[in-house]
Amino acid sequence: MIDSATLWTVIIGLGVGSFLLRFTFLGFVGDRPLPEWLLRHLRYTAVAILPALVAPLVVYSGENGSTDITRVVAALATLGVGMWTRNVFAAIGAGAVTLIVLVYVL
Repeated sequence: MIDSATLWTVIIGLGVGSFLLRFTFLGFVGDRPLPEWLLRHLRYTAVAILPALVAPLVVYSGENGSTDITRVVAALATLGVGMWTRNVFAAIGAGAVTLIVLVYVL
């Protein structure tokens, strides 16, 4: 396990880094208009965050970092239903039902 001093150093460092990243936009550029090409790219930032957070949990979800096939199939079901219906709640429900069914079946 990680010792307490290292853990808090990492947490504080990540907090300061996050603050500095946000301050560059809000503090330095906050009162100026941003170029249209940058605003277009910033619109996709929120859409990219969720898959970036979920993908490692799906791929390395088994014991010792192995891949658990039930979670991969549930993620694919979520993706498929989400693309087909364009409904977030239907996608989440389909993924949850798929995961529950596969856990009990397998």
